[in-house]
Amino acid sequence: MLRKAAGEGMDAFVGAFVSAIKEAIGGQLTAETLGELNSDQITLLAWDVLHEEVMDGGFVQLIHNGYGAFIFKNPFAKALKLWGLRDLSKLVYDAHSLYTKYHEPLERDCTDEEFMALFEQYPEFDDMDDTFVEREEEWMEAIARYVDEHIERFAAVKE
Repeated sequence: MLRKAAGEGMDAFVGAFVSAIKEAIGGQLTAETLGELNSDQITLLAWDVLHEEVMDGGFVQLIHNGYGAFIFKNPFAKALKLWGLRDLSKLVYDAHSLYTKYHEPLERDCTDEEFMALFEQYPEFDDMDDTFVEREEEWMEAIARYVDEHIERFAAVKE
């Protein structure tokens, strides 16, 4: 499976590990299943959430969809720095400042129209969203390299 995924590119390679981790915890990231994972596996799942949400709708969507606490109230940014992703870590720390400032109104239930209005109400996130999109490929490559170099921290690989 990994050879096939590696042949399909870095997104597929990283995705294979994310899928395997999700499968191992029954698809549910809870306090209990979090305890079954090591810090690198949790960091990879956090990257997956960050990547999916920000690429789809930016940091506003990530926070609105309830992932702010998982990303910003855990040592995710510190872990990214330890993985060698200093610029991504800094971006997450910067977004954390805005999360702290705005999370309450961003996390409220709202209509689709009210949700779309959030993007105009909180333009401070725009530059961060743009930076993420511009550098996503570079960061995905660095994460794929980290996973490949520390594969035993992510999965038990069978021949």
